[in-house]
Amino acid sequence: MFNFLKGRLIIVRLCLIATGLMLVGIGIATIYSVGNPAELSPASETNNLGDLWKMQVQYTVVAIFGFIAINLVNYRRLGSISYWFFAGVLIMLAYLLVSRYLVELPFAPPSRQGVHRWIVIPKLPSIQPSEFCKLAYIVVLAWYLRYRSNYRSLSALIGPFALTLLPMVLILLEPDLGTVLLMMPILFTMLFVAGAKVKHLLIIILMALLVSPLLWHKMRTYQRIRISSVVLQNTWVREKAEKYPWLGQVLVGTKFSEKQWKSDWGWHLIRSKYAVASGGIKGYGFRKGPFVKYNFLQERHNDFIFAIIAQQWGFLGCLGLLALYTIIVICGLEIAVHNSDPFGKLLAVGIVAMFVVEVIVNVSMTLGLMPITGLTLPLISYGGSSLLVSMASIGLLNNIGRCRPFTVAPKK
Repeated sequence: MFNFLKGRLIIVRLCLIATGLMLVGIGIATIYSVGNPAELSPASETNNLGDLWKMQVQYTVVAIFGFIAINLVNYRRLGSISYWFFAGVLIMLAYLLVSRYLVELPFAPPSRQGVHRWIVIPKLPSIQPSEFCKLAYIVVLAWYLRYRSNYRSLSALIGPFALTLLPMVLILLEPDLGTVLLMMPILFTMLFVAGAKVKHLLIIILMALLVSPLLWHKMRTYQRIRISSVVLQNTWVREKAEKYPWLGQVLVGTKFSEKQWKSDWGWHLIRSKYAVASGGIKGYGFRKGPFVKYNFLQERHNDFIFAIIAQQWGFLGCLGLLALYTIIVICGLEIAVHNSDPFGKLLAVGIVAMFVVEVIVNVSMTLGLMPITGLTLPLISYGGSSLLVSMASIGLLNNIGRCRPFTVAPKK
């Protein structure tokens, strides 16, 4: 039995690693396609994306080193230093906020499109602390929840929620809505697996629903628009919002305009859905399609890269991509199930939850089923920090499977 489980986990780990590398390869190929379409577009339509794939290859090399580095030590040793790692990430997040709201600091350049998310050191890739926060948060939460007394009563949930709300506030002020929305599902998943009482979790959800109208009132206009866009895709809702100013005020925080919806507020969402729909069943093919050739969709190498995959490979290609993510989820759950260490089990579950939420949110926002949050497609979207964290997460899952405590039944 011992040898069977060991051999089974070896196969699971190999599938996990191979699938992760396949997704990285798909990402590089897709980024290459949007910068180097089969038919060159007019100069006025190009977006200077031609060399981004080379940068993604460099990020991949760094990410592979991150994968190797996190496998050099037993994953249990990460628990004892998890609070230090988490504190270091929080300091970087606070550094960005000080540079934004108080005094401009070195290595924290002016905002990109109104957000402060990156630390830029000359001659080095930019660092996005909110990406590293995702993995640091999962590790520290798993370490905290390894003891039963830390989650079995309602008052005991104060600790896990404090660990969650502190980085959430710092990230929300950048602002980075996508990462903020990611953390709560991870928290509830890990609490549920740890053994927290369902009634306590339901009480917290009910409290959140009761205060949500106040939070909605405090949101900025662009934040309301992103969330309301899900219902504003309906023609009837838009007509009512334009006819009744009070409804427009509730939905978008200002007067609603159909013209502004099509040219500004709903622009990315409309174009993204066109890109997905036009791919059909089989797609246009590699480096082909109007959304590959022309700059119809901004961030098509990053946030909306799923739309480009759908344009090139169609519905069948999207199913294949989601199947690869499903393999990662199954492998992660297999590793979690066969680990008797509470820390390792919670760590694996947290990483799986992170991948699941990221994929669901990114794909759903591309299809208009969820608000546009800026959450990237793991292992595929362009970006060094995101790729490094995703590969490190795959490496950590491999570490947990490799170093799991084997328990052998005593001989009778």
